Amino acid sequence: MKLSIDHIILNCQRNEDQAQRELYQLYSHVLFSICKRYAANDDDAKDYFQEGFITIFQKIDQYKFQGSFEGWAKRIMVNTCLEKLRKTEAIHDELNDNTIAGEEWIDEEAYTISYQELLDIVRQLPPQYRKVFNLYVFEELKHQEIAQMLGISVNTSKSNLARARLILVQKVEDFNKKKDEENR
Repeated sequence: MKLSIDHIILNCQRNEDQAQRELYQLYSHVLFSICKRYAANDDDAKDYFQEGFITIFQKIDQYKFQGSFEGWAKRIMVNTCLEKLRKTEAIHDELNDNTIAGEEWIDEEAYTISYQELLDIVRQLPPQYRKVFNLYVFEELKHQEIAQMLGISVNTSKSNLARARLILVQKVEDFNKKKDEENR
């Protein structure tokens, strides 16, 4: 018998092992993909993921069945990733540049790149740029929210995003040039 998500959550709140396994199976893919975006490599992503799921199970009794459980779990996973990054990386916010690049940054028709290849390129960004890029692009947060989460100014958030985009454009161009050369 397949249980509804609400029943699975209720059973998780009762610390039932089977419900925890079902919840893990339902959400592991989407939550691990979040960790892969923030982590520099797969090993770090696995660590973030494990710690995030532990936090989800520890705090599941705080979920009040208001709004999406997936959204609630994603927020915990993003916060876990950010906290792990804060602990493992020295964040040097030396950027006070108020200039912001334009919104256009990749001509989608000019490039052919898989999601995994793009993810590998995003992972090469400096940590402060990667965090802002992920929060803005994937979590769809506004610069004000990003600034509050990371303890930076709004202008620094905008600057980090602009610089991340410039780096990504160059790396994607380099990737495609290399790919073209290999195919000749």
